[in-house]
Amino acid sequence: MGLFSIHTKSNWWGHANLQFPVLLKSQRRPFFMSEQKLEKFDHKNFLSHLSRRPGVYRMLNSAGAVIYVGKARNLKNRVGSYFRASGLASKTLAMVEKISEIEITVTSSETEALILEQSLIKAHRPNYNIQLRDDKSYPYILLTEQDEFPRLGFYRGSRNIKAKFFGPYPSANATRETLQVLQKVFRVRQCEDSYFKNRTRPCLQYQIGRCTAPCVNLISKEEYARDVCYSALFLQGKSNAISKELSKNMELAAKEERFERAAVIRDQMIDLRRIQEEQYVANQGGDADILAAQLKQGYACVHGIYVRAGRVIGSKSHFPKYRLATDVNDLLMAFISQAYLGDEKATNIPAELIIPAKLDGAAELQEALSYVAGRKVKLSSNVRGHRQKWLQLAITNAFESLQGYVTNKKNINKRFKELQDVLKLKSIPMRLECFDISHTSGDETVASCVVFDANGPVKSDYRRFNIKGITPGDDYAAMEQVLDRRFTRLSKGEAKIPDVMLIDGGKGQLTQARKIMEKFELPEIKLLGIAKGISRRAGQETLFLDAGEKYQEIALVSESPALHLLQQVRDEAHRFAITGHRQRRSKAKKQSHLEQIPGLGPKRRRELLRHFGGQQEIKKASESEITKVTGISKKLAENIYAYLHND
Repeated sequence: MGLFSIHTKSNWWGHANLQFPVLLKSQRRPFFMSEQKLEKFDHKNFLSHLSRRPGVYRMLNSAGAVIYVGKARNLKNRVGSYFRASGLASKTLAMVEKISEIEITVTSSETEALILEQSLIKAHRPNYNIQLRDDKSYPYILLTEQDEFPRLGFYRGSRNIKAKFFGPYPSANATRETLQVLQKVFRVRQCEDSYFKNRTRPCLQYQIGRCTAPCVNLISKEEYARDVCYSALFLQGKSNAISKELSKNMELAAKEERFERAAVIRDQMIDLRRIQEEQYVANQGGDADILAAQLKQGYACVHGIYVRAGRVIGSKSHFPKYRLATDVNDLLMAFISQAYLGDEKATNIPAELIIPAKLDGAAELQEALSYVAGRKVKLSSNVRGHRQKWLQLAITNAFESLQGYVTNKKNINKRFKELQDVLKLKSIPMRLECFDISHTSGDETVASCVVFDANGPVKSDYRRFNIKGITPGDDYAAMEQVLDRRFTRLSKGEAKIPDVMLIDGGKGQLTQARKIMEKFELPEIKLLGIAKGISRRAGQETLFLDAGEKYQEIALVSESPALHLLQQVRDEAHRFAITGHRQRRSKAKKQSHLEQIPGLGPKRRRELLRHFGGQQEIKKASESEITKVTGISKKLAENIYAYLHND
């Protein structure tokens, strides 16, 4: 067995100041082949030399890929438990059968092992570890304190800019809802600086009482600064302090007979009190995440309720994939470790995590959370009062969310089985692809390809295609082009073959699809067209099945699960195509016509605009006048003139 030392404090796993003095690695075993079977991993020899210290182990398959990463208080006991004669779950046995090699990293404590484990999971993403689907950064509310009239806004990204941040929030919706509350109560501007600096009169937000119009100086700097201060206090959970301050200001305004001002403050107090009443508790406690988990039929759900400054700001259900989960505590331990310790900047770790029951290894997990956060983090399970209400709500939501999730999975399986019967297939189709075309009067045509399997949408396989070089509005040519491009990639081994291909359209579009299938010699793919029918109403679609020499029309009742599946897939393809088309059209509108002229770079465009003053004047100019611009040759001037006049 190889043995070598590391004498550095490098932060290659994402956390500095941790030292792992010894790295043990199993021998590269000779993997000579018999007929088709690899020699089994010699676990007895490996375990005989294994340390009993804390550490992290990585299980690799025959291809050298990491399939599982785990941590242990005692490496020899923990790794040895995978090779005992009985008592292993079938999922664990399936994983053990794939082990070709095990790599070991010894650490000085179980806490360090826990932190390193999450760094390695994040780096390798093993199939048998818990897999969280949402890897996006958390959103914040941004306050631009350095501005003369600061603004509040939604922000997601690096926090290296000069601004004050509040959050993080569990979702974009929760962030925007908080911004709407602030806009209504304190009326601090939320518009971008480019919009703010170019106003000459108040915008609609002022007219509906959502802004005080600092852009045209309808509020003094002092009064605006006070509203900004109130907004910051509200985001920090200090609503009681705001209420006292507002009450004092209202009395003062009434004494000075500024009754309109007193009425405005009164309305602010009413709105603030209403917001406080919507919470189980207002301004009691700091930041906390309440987590509860459920397992059912191989599916997992973790529901989180997020409290910031004593206010519930939102909740979210996560449906992670975790093949080795045996109970909810095991699931929660894996989820907390990856969701919180995997964040190197520790932006999402609250002061307290509340869970239904005490976890095995809770002390080490709490220590690791505190280390990563750089402050004390509490892991609580025995709670009372309003925190118990939050916890019970999280448990209920986890149960209901998983129930709906499992039911939806069953419905999808039932729909695929029904589709098999309708199309008379030998087996249930494992992959269904749908293609759709979107354009506006032939401009900026975009085609979409969406993919469904027995688990629902496979969004990682979705694709969009920008259609070029066809007659505008020719849907048949567009369909032919997208299918040709799609199956050209497939012929190169870059994509999977679908069992059923759904075309949004009638016989014309289906004919183009048949032509492509003949070109690429793919007769095994079932071609199905879905047209809206004469009434163009949902449930009355006309289905066309490619039956060789002719198209077979299929009539399904509106209650048919197979029809519901085809409608769902068609609607998803339609949505995906329209979204892409709108993005492309919006981008085209923002582009200058000059940018599309071949040979005309940024420098020459700038010279043209500087010389003529704008695009309209350039269009009015003759070829000889364009030639007078610095850097514009006679040939380029001809091209510019021809392009601008569609010649």
